[in-house]
Amino acid sequence: MSVRRLAANQPASFAFAPSTLKRARELMANFPAGRQQSAVIGILWLVQKQDGWVSEPAIRATAELLGMPVIRVLEIATFYTMFMLEPVGTHALVQVCGTTPCQTRGSEELIAVCQRKFGPSNHRTADGKFYWQEVECLGACSNAPMAAINDYYYEDLTPESFEKILDDFAAGKKPKPGSAIKRQGSAPEGEPITLTDPKLYDGSLAKKITIPNLPPMAPKAAKASA
Repeated sequence: MSVRRLAANQPASFAFAPSTLKRARELMANFPAGRQQSAVIGILWLVQKQDGWVSEPAIRATAELLGMPVIRVLEIATFYTMFMLEPVGTHALVQVCGTTPCQTRGSEELIAVCQRKFGPSNHRTADGKFYWQEVECLGACSNAPMAAINDYYYEDLTPESFEKILDDFAAGKKPKPGSAIKRQGSAPEGEPITLTDPKLYDGSLAKKITIPNLPPMAPKAAKASA
């Protein structure tokens, strides 16, 4: 595993937004008394949703809120790659999957698009709008190649469709996530080729079961008292 370190440049302080703090306390209340530290991952995620990344002051604030050592929160933030440890783009955090299924379906071409448009990976662009990186399996192998942008998946991409999505983000738009070829979920490309007869799943072929009228049960005899 690669070593993950905090960014060299850190803000002077961090403060929970009222809505973030409210949600954090709700997460803490989900755990038994004395176990509130179990909410640490969820609270760090709320921090990232608030600021876009997890800073060193935010780690300290989270530790103080949960009453746990700062080093333990630091260990969690640096272990899980879901937490960004430096500022990301204001418009988009682009994570291109480069694992084998996506690689065999053209992810290297998507990576080339990012390199051409944004420069080296794991850096924010000069205009501050984008941050991109290559990541490992994002679990959408059936719809490869794909990329996660902010909170959503964009699947069945080509270099052309991918670049169009990135241009839309740069223009301040919010492209609709999902399959670029309008695939339904992870179904095969094109029209369905199985289970095409609605009778197979609409219940019309189910056998009707007639339940006979059973005689009422006789009441149980009362036990004799001793």
